[in-house]
Amino acid sequence: MKIISAGLLLASLSLCAQKTYKGDYGAEHLHLRPSPPNYAQSHYWIALPTVNDMADVVPGKGALKDGQDGAGVDVFFIYPTIYAKKQYAAHPWFADVNDEKLNENIATSTIKYQATVFNGSGRVYAPLYRQAHLSIYYQGNEGLKEKALEIAYEDVRAAFSYYLENWNRGRPIIIGSHSQGTNHAITLLKEFFEDDPGLKEKLVAAYIIGMPVDKNTFEEIPPCRKQDDIGCWLTWNTYARDYYPPRHDFWYGNALNMNPLSWSLDTVYVSAQQNKGGILKNFGKVRPGLADAQNHAGMLWINKPRFFGNFLINWKRYHIVDYNLFYLDIRENVADRVFAYFNQD
Repeated sequence: MKIISAGLLLASLSLCAQKTYKGDYGAEHLHLRPSPPNYAQSHYWIALPTVNDMADVVPGKGALKDGQDGAGVDVFFIYPTIYAKKQYAAHPWFADVNDEKLNENIATSTIKYQATVFNGSGRVYAPLYRQAHLSIYYQGNEGLKEKALEIAYEDVRAAFSYYLENWNRGRPIIIGSHSQGTNHAITLLKEFFEDDPGLKEKLVAAYIIGMPVDKNTFEEIPPCRKQDDIGCWLTWNTYARDYYPPRHDFWYGNALNMNPLSWSLDTVYVSAQQNKGGILKNFGKVRPGLADAQNHAGMLWINKPRFFGNFLINWKRYHIVDYNLFYLDIRENVADRVFAYFNQD
């Protein structure tokens, strides 16, 4: 039994670091890129609050509601790597934002299972961008990874600039991301928020999930330390209990990790009974008590998720379900931080 759809092909640095790239393309092919998106055109946004899209759906049987129409804040969501299979000769290292099949995979995976956690409290904006191929994270590609991410970030920067100039209108902002999206979110936070005190004051929180984030990554944006802190960042990376990924000390030795059940940086174990509800492949059913959680050595350790048929999975890395396992807890935490933002002393 798969926890989520096969289309949700995500990977973190630690997941890919043990794989060696054996493809036909190198850094000399980074100049081969598809046409850039024009963010004045709505079809280059995979989610907009003014369009019916997958960011509007909610799991369960009606208890949860899409609250975007009355939301007081905006969410800028940067999705993870979905360009993960065949590398196309015309643009081997970058996804084509006009690839309808790929865009459908983005909508029905990361937007549906991740971005929707924010729609109860915020209006969701998610741009299509020429994401870098998954294999930039493989061994042998260290030299081109940084450049490829810089190129992909150009689209994210352009989308955020367009959003600020045309749609924000002074509203508070939440940054949401996962995996490669978190690489770009970190750069965006440094470029736009740390260098602009006015914009920094509009930051409700940054949920930059699925990458190890060094505790000293930001100079002006502090880490969140409790459930209603605002103007801060938080992350977690989910692994099976007692598992250490390759090069753990390198990736996680100085990383901060927040427990999404206690919203604390401490190492206190939180049982699955305190998990308000996660989602599996069946988006129509919310499952309370799906997973426990405990911070450990820069990671989030969990025991095997609790659902019928769980004996069929034997995962060490739960990267692809960093959001799914704690869906309702995240959704409620977003509401807590939004409330705190609007009720500052």
